[in-house]
Amino acid sequence: MSARIVVVGSLNADLTIYCERLPLPGETLHGSGFAINPGGKSANQAVAAGKLGGLVTLIGAVGQDSNAEMLLASTSAAGVDVSHVGRVDVPTGVALISVEASGENSIIISAGANETLSPDAMEPALFADAAVVCLCLEVPLETVQAAAQAGHDAGATVLLNLSPFAAVQEELARLSDILLVNTHEASAFLGGMTMPEPGAPLSEWQPAIEQFASRGLHKVLLTLGSAGSMVLDATNPDAPAIRVAPTKVDAVDTTGAGDAFTGAVAARLASGDTLADAARYASVAAALATTKKGTQAAYPLAHDVSVRLNQ
Repeated sequence: MSARIVVVGSLNADLTIYCERLPLPGETLHGSGFAINPGGKSANQAVAAGKLGGLVTLIGAVGQDSNAEMLLASTSAAGVDVSHVGRVDVPTGVALISVEASGENSIIISAGANETLSPDAMEPALFADAAVVCLCLEVPLETVQAAAQAGHDAGATVLLNLSPFAAVQEELARLSDILLVNTHEASAFLGGMTMPEPGAPLSEWQPAIEQFASRGLHKVLLTLGSAGSMVLDATNPDAPAIRVAPTKVDAVDTTGAGDAFTGAVAARLASGDTLADAARYASVAAALATTKKGTQAAYPLAHDVSVRLNQ
């Protein structure tokens, strides 16, 4: 795979505690294990794409602490170019994660150094030969928009993961070739519009397709958790809605599965896949990532995905 992927955004240290169930408000529970792992949506997406064979450059910011060293080592080990991850005098971002026995999780993030990533760092030369630019919302919105503009100007496919959810300006939507969202984010983006049930007839997705298109987003990849995903494509009159089946596994930890999905989509788009084919591949990659604890260390290699696809 020679086409380059530029990932712009966050690097966080994941402080994870495992428990039988997530605590209720005001409740204290005993945990059954604790780990500090490399994370952050953008770092995760970069590692996922890199482990799947992608040629990846990561643009971000970390502090001068041991968490920064851990993150740079982990991303580099996946073959990711981290020469454009800046070091600043602000603590590296962290995420506090609780994971219950079923594998579900809750997450609180503190942006730290991620907040210092500025539009000035989005130099056009960094995007010159990019095939895909992968973005999320864990860094300032003005930086995300500057990266989207740079990617758009370079002729890259701009993939915007609308997470953590925030209201975005119309200009950022216009610059994004593909929007990747879950059902909650999709509903919020469309002003509270209710998404169809996962098993609903494909025709029921047409109103959502039209609403996204009216906001400048003609291609949307909507994840449905254990129910798979939907490819919504207003530019394809023959198949505007395509259902992608889930990959069934015994999940241990779902932390970072969405990032594994996003990174896999970016990797396959960079290799020339259609959005639907990229989503099918990413479904397998994300599912395999949930079969081990942690995030980046749990992400599969291309061989692992190919084996499962051929079963």
